Amino acid sequence: MRVDIISLFPSMFKGPFEESIIKRAREKSLLEIHLHNLREFATDTHRTVDDTPFGGGAGMVMKVEPIYRVLNYIKENLKKRIKVVLLSPQGKTLNQDIAFELVKEENIILICGRYEGVDERVREYLIDEELSIGDYVLSGGEIAAMVVVDAMARLLPGAVGDERSVKEDSFSRPLLDYAQYTRPVEFMGWKVPEVLRSGNHQKIGEWRIKNMLKKTLRNRPDLLEKANLTLEEKRWLEEIKKTLNLNS
Repeated sequence: MRVDIISLFPSMFKGPFEESIIKRAREKSLLEIHLHNLREFATDTHRTVDDTPFGGGAGMVMKVEPIYRVLNYIKENLKKRIKVVLLSPQGKTLNQDIAFELVKEENIILICGRYEGVDERVREYLIDEELSIGDYVLSGGEIAAMVVVDAMARLLPGAVGDERSVKEDSFSRPLLDYAQYTRPVEFMGWKVPEVLRSGNHQKIGEWRIKNMLKKTLRNRPDLLEKANLTLEEKRWLEEIKKTLNLNS
């Protein structure tokens, strides 16, 4: 998979992309990342990439011409189908389903927005999709691009050491992940649940599903609406609701 990132601050990516799973994916040639400094595609002496908005208003707007040029440069060099994604607060919110869809693409371009945003003609004519990583505003799309790349990288076969961990991640199924424990069995009087030390895999599996349901009910009840629970899981959920009500 190849990812091209268009940014005014490409040096921001050096640390995050040289560590952990992204580094491993790159070393294994599972992921290829190319950074493009948008200013290099401005044609004036000052390398201008932004201007004041028509109609007035605060801030500056990223110009359409440099973005058009860098996109053409990338596409001419690849000669392949490329999905172009703009990162901005106005996009649909990234989730695990979207990450799974993105990782199916062979080539993706991520455009990092800045200032008050981009000229609307970028949205209308130059991109395929617009993505946000949440309902808040960042200084630019660079951190959002890092999040998108990380979400995709861990889904590439061979990037994660034990691929079971990817399948069991929170949101791989629309439920939060179950609680995890490791040694020691007891610390400061806090004990690991006995069932996890029982060796009974059926009981452990049931405990984990119940724990997922309980966590999701407490922290993200909205996810339960699309969880497609089995009849048994629905019964467990009702029991958990009663328990939480008794404890409240």
